[in-house]
Amino acid sequence: MIANSHPPEGPSPTGPAADPAQLKRGAIGLVGVVFMVVAFSAPITAMTGNLPVAVGFGNGIGAPAGFIIATVVLTIFSVGFVALAKHITAAGAFYTFVSRGWSKIPGLAAGVMSMATYMIMEAGLVGIFSAFAKQAVGSQFGLDLPWELYGFGCVAVIAVLSHKDISVAAKVLGVVLVCEIGMLTITAVRSLSTGGPDGIIWSSLNPASALSTNGVAGGVVGLGLLMAFWSWVGFESTAIYGEESKDPKKIVPRATMIAVVGIGVFYTFISWGVVTGNGAHQAVERASGPNPFELLYAPTREYVGAWGVTVFEWLVLGGSFACALAIHNSAARYLFAFGRDGLLWRRLGEAHPKHASPWIASLTQSIFAALILVLCSLTNSDPYAVLFVLVGVLATLCLLIVQTMCSISVIVYFHVRKQHPETANWWRTLVSPIIGGLGMVFVIYLMATNMKAAAGSASDSLFFKAIPWIVVGLFFGSMALALYWRTKKPHLYARIGSTVFDDEPDHSFLTEPAPEPA
Repeated sequence: MIANSHPPEGPSPTGPAADPAQLKRGAIGLVGVVFMVVAFSAPITAMTGNLPVAVGFGNGIGAPAGFIIATVVLTIFSVGFVALAKHITAAGAFYTFVSRGWSKIPGLAAGVMSMATYMIMEAGLVGIFSAFAKQAVGSQFGLDLPWELYGFGCVAVIAVLSHKDISVAAKVLGVVLVCEIGMLTITAVRSLSTGGPDGIIWSSLNPASALSTNGVAGGVVGLGLLMAFWSWVGFESTAIYGEESKDPKKIVPRATMIAVVGIGVFYTFISWGVVTGNGAHQAVERASGPNPFELLYAPTREYVGAWGVTVFEWLVLGGSFACALAIHNSAARYLFAFGRDGLLWRRLGEAHPKHASPWIASLTQSIFAALILVLCSLTNSDPYAVLFVLVGVLATLCLLIVQTMCSISVIVYFHVRKQHPETANWWRTLVSPIIGGLGMVFVIYLMATNMKAAAGSASDSLFFKAIPWIVVGLFFGSMALALYWRTKKPHLYARIGSTVFDDEPDHSFLTEPAPEPA
């Protein structure tokens, strides 16, 4: 059932509210949610795109240890996150978590920043898909076609797949994900079993090595750690699919922990295998060279065979497509949540009469992504070096801020409002969100101090220079709007984070939200 704290036309809690639109119940199970989230993190894209930056310009052969540190921090953060997810289920995820856990004012900011992030991230992933497609088709078929052809084709296919319920996209993502994980594993296993030119490099797994440049000329430790955390972007999207999962109170927490720990172990193992397969000196040399993809392709060619590189070129293409598809579905559900709460065009909150999918929100997101591609094309911006990289920087910074807000929400919900004392305890809902929140603040610091290095050649663009202002505008502008609504338009203020899913048969409607802290 759906629980709505306020009727759609005003703040009065009296009388039954019209049933809000519902997404398809039970469309995906635990495996489906995990696939959606891992596809969002795009393992093969992270290994080909982020790992070379960490090895070549960050902490060198200590990059695998950087993934270990990121795994520990994000796992601790997730302990509090899943405690909140156990009691709040909504397609708006962070938007609803912060609105109902902490306050509507920061809640609107969390929602706007998350929604904007996912909306532009799809275009960024379509950009890197276009670059990979142009390279693969050019090298293997000798065709030099414009990247726009691949980009708009990708948007169109995603729009079709997302029109139906989430199970269709989950199946497509599952196939692609199994293939890319399999190929990455083959390369790592073969590299480690052979030993590489320097033997197995055990020092890569020493956490202390993540805090050193390990001899990289001009290396920046913070950049290496940033690349590790950047590779997890999207793991929190498990909560977005709560309404459509078979048992959200159990599946969302389990899927989150499986995804965070599983991704961390996998990234650590693969990066360790890649570094070992190259050798200590060669790994840094190739990662910082003119073709950084060789960091992955060279050991594949050496220990697996030339056919493995060909397969990788196509799997990188499939992985970026799968990531774009997962991001599209996340963005559509944020638009759906805002539309259902009446804060944006109400038709965005409509579910398809047959498929029970957020079809209007999904179509709107496809149009938005296409418009960004048009802008990229008209300005002659590189779809990879500019669009993908800068969108990634902006998205990571926004989500880190929202994750910090979520940690605060856990503490307020369980220890200030005293909600669900059966779940609250000193570790799960107090210490872990404090540590997790501080970890997020540390990564925000890394992001802010290494933005130019992370952006590379795109750091001279107007978009890069506007990123801090965009973040500040989204954050403070949203809170200012919420304060204005609270004073001048209380019926809109009351709708912020008002719709939550409730699978308890005796609580089909919550007539009043939890009181906000003073």
